[in-house]
Amino acid sequence: MTIGARALSVYDVIARAAALHGARVALVQGEHQWTFAELRTRVDALATGLAGLGLAKGDRICILAQNDVAYVDLYGACARQGIIAYPINWRLTAQEVERVLERAAPRMMVVDASTLSVVEGWPQRKPTIAHWYRFGDTSAGGFQPLASLYREGAPAPAAEVAADDTFAVISTAAVDVIPRGAALTHANIVTANLTAIAAFGTRADDRYLLALPLFHITALGTALVHLHAGAGSILVSRYDADEAVRLIDRHRVTHVSDFPPVLATLLDAAEKAGSRLASLRDVAGLDAPDTIKRLHEKTDARFWTGFGQSETSGFVSLQRVLDKPGAAGRPVPAARIRLVDDYDRDVPVGTPGEIVVRGPLVFQGYFAQPDVTAYTFRNGWHHTGDVGRFDADGWLYYVKRKPEKELIKPGGENVYPAEVETVIVQMEGVTGACVYGVPDTKWGEAVKAVVEVKPAGRYTAQQVTDFVGDKIARFKRPHIVAFTDALPRTAEGAVDRDAVKTTFGAGA
Repeated sequence: MTIGARALSVYDVIARAAALHGARVALVQGEHQWTFAELRTRVDALATGLAGLGLAKGDRICILAQNDVAYVDLYGACARQGIIAYPINWRLTAQEVERVLERAAPRMMVVDASTLSVVEGWPQRKPTIAHWYRFGDTSAGGFQPLASLYREGAPAPAAEVAADDTFAVISTAAVDVIPRGAALTHANIVTANLTAIAAFGTRADDRYLLALPLFHITALGTALVHLHAGAGSILVSRYDADEAVRLIDRHRVTHVSDFPPVLATLLDAAEKAGSRLASLRDVAGLDAPDTIKRLHEKTDARFWTGFGQSETSGFVSLQRVLDKPGAAGRPVPAARIRLVDDYDRDVPVGTPGEIVVRGPLVFQGYFAQPDVTAYTFRNGWHHTGDVGRFDADGWLYYVKRKPEKELIKPGGENVYPAEVETVIVQMEGVTGACVYGVPDTKWGEAVKAVVEVKPAGRYTAQQVTDFVGDKIARFKRPHIVAFTDALPRTAEGAVDRDAVKTTFGAGA
């Protein structure tokens, strides 16, 4: 296949940045920093090592690790060779990681010191995965050092990568036990970059605090936005508020991504340190109105919010909160948004309807799930499963998730009630469970479970929480548990979710 002159890959973005901003700092981690020219050299060297292992276009590499410069290198090297990066949430349990691998069918897996214990013994037990590596320059338990793959000298030939080839698969929530993977193309990423650069006015002298995990579209996408603009990213392995304040002030950081409780803890730490976060210009994401108000009162930064998903490569509507308080922005130039009823008919202005999206930001589909993809893309639109309403001036307001795709988002993570319910009903004597999200001042939203068991006092709330935490990722544990000997049910015998919420509310 010959790639046309109109193709632009994520690697092309890296090469362009190296050509235009070669001597500028691209990445900082601790006391180390790398220029754009050095980043491209690292990417080329690692890509050559991957090619030397026989990895080829379309192969998958799963990454289970916290943020590191090597993580960025891997994304770039995969982009260069047409290999698909398949990052995994490092908060998942071993059983959950195995489910992701089942769908991804990778030829290589890369971990770090923090996740070695999760995958202990896997190189010996999983022969279908040919290559096992870990960040750093030491080997352990069947994992080879990733540092040994960086090949100096003449780089291997780059693969012919088309704009519509898959760049990365970002796992979303486990709707059907195994997390679905949103396949994002190179064109998706490039379009998202250009959209954000235009909206935020990103310049080469900007700096991004890369503190959210690189398995999320928020952190990955925003880091690539800054790379595309010739701007630097200050990378930390995981978010710490006190460290974040020091790094913002030291490196003149201008942009931070936010999910609760990031901003609240950042403002607390800044107040404790006597910092006004003077360089900070933009904070983007989701948060409580009081926290956003505090940002505006205590700093010169402005909070941006909107609507988006992994499936839409990030935001498809965007605004400064102060432009239209309560709204989620207007559609960005690269997206068309409609609101439809259950028959895909447009709803009137002011009436809630499902948010459907079309445009070059929409993902390629769910990896290895053609039937789910076809249903999601029915009638030529991506059906988000979210409900919104438009006002007369075209501002979008978020309303809720559709009942069949109900989602809880504690601290920016995705939790599907059905997954947690499936675990709870494995407890002896439990005959039903209803899990839903409730407001939480720290995390934005918390998981509540109402458990049907006889007698109702058979278990404590802590026993339910511990049982769930032993089976699936700890962020999916219920924070609030209530018990009943009979859940409200419909005439068909299904749990009546609306009745449960009305009866049991948000408290314990």
